[in-house]
Amino acid sequence: MNAGGTEGADPRVGQRLPRSARVRRGVEIRRLLRNGRRMRAGQLDLFISGSSASHPRFGIIVPRYGRTVVERNLLRRRLREIGRQEVLPRLRARDRKLDILVRTRPGTYGSSFQDLRSDLIRITERLCSDASPSG
Repeated sequence: MNAGGTEGADPRVGQRLPRSARVRRGVEIRRLLRNGRRMRAGQLDLFISGSSASHPRFGIIVPRYGRTVVERNLLRRRLREIGRQEVLPRLRARDRKLDILVRTRPGTYGSSFQDLRSDLIRITERLCSDASPSG
């Protein structure tokens, strides 16, 4: 039995961003920063490129900018959740095999969840409607 008094698998497992859907390796991140198409959405910089995987992937860079670990982790969790709930499903539905790397700017720390969400949805919809091939 787990802490909740029930047996079985962890109910959060389906609520995670799978490793296969993440841009994680330093080499991939550097490639996106160097060669990716750069777009700006509110307080976010996005770097987009065709995915080397057979599906879209999402990555996040949250620099410290003199903020606390708690603030940084909260921002990272918010962006990861938006990527999992909004960005990746939209890309999959339109068969867009893209790697998207989101890098925050100092002002991002003051953005609400709704502002971050609307900025990322707007860019995702723009990417999905692009006529250019996805890689």
